[in-house]
Amino acid sequence: MAHFDRVVVIFNPRSTGDAQNKAQELRDELAVRAPDLLVELVETQHAGHARELAADAAATGRPLVISVSGDGGYNEVVNGAMRANNDHAACAVLAAGNANDHDRTTAEHPLIDAIVSGEVCRIDLLRLTVDGTSRYAHSYIGLGISPAVALDLEQGGKGSPREVFAAARAFARFRPFEIERPDGTRGRFDSMIFANINQMAKFATLSEDDERPDDGTFEVITLRHAAKWRILGTALKASVRGLGPQPSVTEYAFTTIGATPIQVDGEVTELHANTPVRVDIAPKALRTVL
Repeated sequence: MAHFDRVVVIFNPRSTGDAQNKAQELRDELAVRAPDLLVELVETQHAGHARELAADAAATGRPLVISVSGDGGYNEVVNGAMRANNDHAACAVLAAGNANDHDRTTAEHPLIDAIVSGEVCRIDLLRLTVDGTSRYAHSYIGLGISPAVALDLEQGGKGSPREVFAAARAFARFRPFEIERPDGTRGRFDSMIFANINQMAKFATLSEDDERPDDGTFEVITLRHAAKWRILGTALKASVRGLGPQPSVTEYAFTTIGATPIQVDGEVTELHANTPVRVDIAPKALRTVL
């Protein structure tokens, strides 16, 4: 039995990463290398539409749902597919965005080769539960300086040198956040990252190279509030030689003290004050090709 009965390629025709051309090129290559495989191109029309399209595509059969996007667009597709609750559906990403951390750190073969070979594997997902409502992350969840920079990138524009200016502006404006753990202890942090991959932000190595997105755990990388020169020092260490071993856990819970932004695979939302938050691992939750 073939691994996929069809391929559904979801893309934003207005993407700055030339997603439409990449989607068409993938379809044309598959027509040559896998001529019996049905390939459908589907355009998104608005923010959040990829989630709806992926849920519909993954609802029946054995589809491979591909997001031609960066980390944020792929997050929508993964969450849509998980909502469909079809264990025979698989997802993959064709990098076409500003942030492609997931593709860069997990891909073992060019996507076209992985599709043709049909070898399917499973990877873990991070599950973020806020006030009883859950969503998934394929790569990371961040609080503190990470979502602050992401917000300024959206306002200031992605792409060097505007990206550099936006990041510097966010760093200058950044303020720490405070949380309370279930045991009643409080902490004030500049950054907290829950990571299912060992790299992010294009160059920062968060943990050891042998950490994998299918090991049943995630890493917790924290930076307690300190002088800004210390934050810069940590960022430099991450980019040059990595941060070294980090704690691996299966869940982490806390309550926000004040309102703070949170970044989920590049997409930023706001956590209100006094909000209970839980991050846990969903082991082998996602079928994919690497």
